[in-house]
Amino acid sequence: MLYQEGKKLFRRFDKELLCIEAYGADGFRIRATQLRGFQDDVLSALIRPEKESIDSDIWINGDSAVIRNGKLKCEVLCTGKLKFYNQRGELLVEEYDHNRFRPNAPGESDSALEITPRMFTPHRGTDSYKLSVRFEAKEGERFYGMGQYSQPFLNLKGCVLELSQRNSQISVPFTISSRGYGFLWNNPAIGKAAFGRNVTEWTADSTRQMDYWITAGDDPAQIEEAYADVTGKVPMMPNYGTGFWQCKLRYRTQEELLSVAREYKRRGLPISVIVIDFFHWTAQGDFQFDPEFWPDPEKMVKELKEMGIELMVSVWPTVEENSENFRDMEEMGYLIRTEMGPRMGVKNKDTYMDATNPEARAFVWEKLKKNYYDKGIRLFWLDECEPELTKYEYDNYRFFLGTQKEAGNIYPKEFARMAYEGLEAEGEENILSLVRCAWAGSQRYGALVWTGDVASDFAILKNQVTAGMNMGLSGFPWWTTDIGGFHGGNIYSEEFKECFIRWFQFGAFCPVFRLHGFREPRVVEPGQTGFQGGNAEGWKYTSGSPNEVWSYGEKVYEICKKYMFIREQMRPYLKEQMRMAHEKGTPVMRPLFYDYPEDKKAWEVEDEYLLGADVLVAPITEKDVRERGLYLPEGSWVNLDSKEVLQGGQNITCRAELDTIPVFIRDGKFDQVIQK
Repeated sequence: MLYQEGKKLFRRFDKELLCIEAYGADGFRIRATQLRGFQDDVLSALIRPEKESIDSDIWINGDSAVIRNGKLKCEVLCTGKLKFYNQRGELLVEEYDHNRFRPNAPGESDSALEITPRMFTPHRGTDSYKLSVRFEAKEGERFYGMGQYSQPFLNLKGCVLELSQRNSQISVPFTISSRGYGFLWNNPAIGKAAFGRNVTEWTADSTRQMDYWITAGDDPAQIEEAYADVTGKVPMMPNYGTGFWQCKLRYRTQEELLSVAREYKRRGLPISVIVIDFFHWTAQGDFQFDPEFWPDPEKMVKELKEMGIELMVSVWPTVEENSENFRDMEEMGYLIRTEMGPRMGVKNKDTYMDATNPEARAFVWEKLKKNYYDKGIRLFWLDECEPELTKYEYDNYRFFLGTQKEAGNIYPKEFARMAYEGLEAEGEENILSLVRCAWAGSQRYGALVWTGDVASDFAILKNQVTAGMNMGLSGFPWWTTDIGGFHGGNIYSEEFKECFIRWFQFGAFCPVFRLHGFREPRVVEPGQTGFQGGNAEGWKYTSGSPNEVWSYGEKVYEICKKYMFIREQMRPYLKEQMRMAHEKGTPVMRPLFYDYPEDKKAWEVEDEYLLGADVLVAPITEKDVRERGLYLPEGSWVNLDSKEVLQGGQNITCRAELDTIPVFIRDGKFDQVIQK
């Protein structure tokens, strides 16, 4: 049975209820369930869009129907199969329906496979199902986005992606297709996305309903902007955000951190942010400075402000049993629960606050306000926000909003929401939080994502390039990476110094320019026991080697200094790119095809990118490489290093000595990008 309610088209057949709703100017929200009705939206990434549809229609013709919304049309066949078309009548995507022994639609083929496009497999005795949704694979189709996976692939066709959050893996289930549509799997369940040659398949291990959003656009920019309208846009990037960020694991004391800040100023180097890493606290879950090592935070903040430097402080969601807040949080139900066995985290006897519980978020924010905000701190580094549970045993954890298998991927969004709403209530604007993980919609809570605890080598550096582009297409214009990688880089190694230089050059042309890492050899305070295994207390006396730009010798220092000042010259240009991100959802770091969708070669380039529309960056990601080939799209381009003007629409070979990264600026825009 087909029927209409407002801008919604419903189909009831046997145990399935299907709803197709006009959502946004050119999109549909598609839901299906085998329960009595649909869930509320607590597990949804969607918000009511700014641009509601004013051009939508529904036609019902017996046991089939058509619903149109702007550029997108959906045909519902008599079998229940869905087919999506653009405004020119071109088929974009269709469900994978291989069945027989039933009334069939004209032009559709029968199949002995007996595979339905929407398969609900019940978990017996519960209201939950394993869900599989399949679409026909199209020859030559390319997929982009999906968050961040540590791999060198920009085009995800042929990839199987785990829909789960891990350290250095971020599941944001939104993809842009080269066929002219965008698709959001609006479900935070643990699952899988497979972009095969024979089928495209989305699975949720445990869910109560199918829920996805789809849109059509004439180019990637239209698709991205439509997605931003229904999931939210980043705030306006604060001015300090486009400058240089200094960080390491870890500044142990207040005086150590201040001495580093003073040295940057003494050398006349530009610096905007400095960061206090983890275990500056008395215990995990106390959410406060340890006065032994940080005796006067207000004085520290004041001195940094006078130097023009913002202070960021690490906040973990972990709560130790010996924390002063553990018993209260346990009593009130503010902690993640296990289905079996004791609560377990990753360091010491700890667990995690339940960020999906609004009361838990309010409780923790009050601690952050009292112990950090009221002392002048406005910037929070929200680490461990996957959360990084022991061995990622997804079937053993339960949140306020449901089991981890059903709701787990939403956790980082809710953790970012805690800081955003707390700061917003205090009257703060242009809110930013550095986060290690995210889900669709996290961007509207000021999420600045980085790539997690990646290794310090060239292979991983190469992965950062595609990670940054795909995160941008996933709705996250604010993105950064640990320059030099997080762990494994020895500051005395010549090989690592080369990798560090190339990473630093790349970082200077990322949306956020941030130096961080756990450098070797490790340093332990004399007479103390450092971190060993589960002895988290040892972190209070453990640090990595120095990780400032002068820590690697004069040669490295001079190269770093060169790019720090280039970055400083680019900040007005970057501010405008951040404004576009805020207003339209435009990714700051993006593939060439984003601005050149008609250029077939631009869709094939995976190792260079655009920073805004006017800067093309081609990073060096291999050892001992001093030149590389690259593609310049149409127009004239100026080599940043040599100032040579080259015509686009061609492949070129460019020199790249150790002190140079190939960067090209659109001709006529040079003085607007590099301001003297």
